[in-house]
Amino acid sequence: MTLRFYDSATAEVRDFVPLEPGKASVYYCGATVQGSPHVGHVRSAIVFDQLTRWLQYRGFATTVVRNVTDVDDKILAKSEASFASDFVPDGSYIPHEEWFALAYRFEQEFEAAYETLGVQRPTYEPRATGHITEMHELIARLIDRGHAYPAEDGSGDVYFDVRSWAEYGALTHQSIDDMQAATDADPRGKRDPRDFALWKGHKPGEPETASWPSPWGRGRPGWHLECSAMATKYLGPRFDIHGGGLDLRFPHHENELAQSTAAGDGFANFWMHNGMVTYEGEKMSKSIGNVISPAEMLALASPRVVRYYLGQAHYRSVLDYRPTSLQEAAAAVERIDGFIAKASAYARKSAHDGAGAPPAGRVPEAFADAMDDDLNIPQALAALHETVRRGNTALAAASGAGDPAAVSEALSEVLAMTAVLGLDAAGGHAASSADGAESGAHRALSALVDAQLAARAAARAAKDWAAADAIRDTLAAAGIAVEDSADGATWALTAPTEPRAQGAPTNRTGA
Repeated sequence: MTLRFYDSATAEVRDFVPLEPGKASVYYCGATVQGSPHVGHVRSAIVFDQLTRWLQYRGFATTVVRNVTDVDDKILAKSEASFASDFVPDGSYIPHEEWFALAYRFEQEFEAAYETLGVQRPTYEPRATGHITEMHELIARLIDRGHAYPAEDGSGDVYFDVRSWAEYGALTHQSIDDMQAATDADPRGKRDPRDFALWKGHKPGEPETASWPSPWGRGRPGWHLECSAMATKYLGPRFDIHGGGLDLRFPHHENELAQSTAAGDGFANFWMHNGMVTYEGEKMSKSIGNVISPAEMLALASPRVVRYYLGQAHYRSVLDYRPTSLQEAAAAVERIDGFIAKASAYARKSAHDGAGAPPAGRVPEAFADAMDDDLNIPQALAALHETVRRGNTALAAASGAGDPAAVSEALSEVLAMTAVLGLDAAGGHAASSADGAESGAHRALSALVDAQLAARAAARAAKDWAAADAIRDTLAAAGIAVEDSADGATWALTAPTEPRAQGAPTNRTGA
């Protein structure tokens, strides 16, 4: 099947034909670092990580850019609040915190969340504040072409003239007259209320450090401008895919497209948008109190379980969170991990040449077809679980003797699929390393668990059932499932039997 993706701009699924054969260029919107990451940020990152991994599996050399917006109104406002005399720290602020320190602190939180959940680092991760020169050049091009103008009120603002560009509204299929006014700058200097800010003049009371000299006076970039400047700097005037959350389609992506194409750039060939995350069918809202953060999820389940949950739906659909969602995801991950552990142990015992478990191989055809069809993750997961079922059947074949060839094939395919889905990366290590190159953390865990299993075996041999049960219960509470067989006990990582208390330290290795 030809690789196909849904393009938001044309509202249709199209064949993916890269602009440069054998290569794929992707830009997706990263964090505005004015607070801790929320679940929507993390879902979007996982979606485009899955896309990148599949493009790489299909043989494309990928260049991925994810931006960091490290200066904007909300960042400045939170910094200013931290200096207020009546300010009381609440955990999200640090007293007297400069805006750039606040931005960097939250940027590190995002990076930690991405790493914990197995999101690959992009090729480039540029910050807005590091690309002021490129933004000035883009503004100048727009002014020269008659699509932008400095405000006449002396504010130092520069606006994009939406009525000068006939294609404005093309991404979201809207008429200008039906659009709401842009609220990103004082409207007094605008020719049309819908004109949006490219450059925001420095205002009294704002820190001098949050402004840069420009031909139009000291100021800082508008939110939309930065992505256009950074995308084209690293990917060129035209590139393959631009992605982000559905909430960014308007006004952010609409304005990006308008200012880039009005300046003469082809910009993105595909626009891909992931759906939102809801809580029992309702939009998550702090005012309602139905928000669950990635940190709270990671206090309840392992990183691999959280990644499985956040990445299990079709990327364009709404992902609905329920109190039982992580338990269901944990059960699915446990089935996968249980098979990997048993099949790896079986492969090591049955191998006569010392090769041990097989390396990750090719994904099954059903999985590949699903991923090629607009990244259909639900169908891909169905193929994964069907392979696990087939592998378990092979393990149980012939009255327990097993079917070595079938077990090896299933294990190889499962490892390939979990790698594509990033489930082998979340938490810092694979659930089971097929080639024996386990991380130090997993080797240490293996030694500790094996010692516990040896003690349990000794207790069972002495018919000290209470001691044996206590060891098993202790391991289960730590998220380690033990399964007995004629060949001895095996273990696999799963979810802890009792959730960790909210705010308790999270096991960053997923062990």
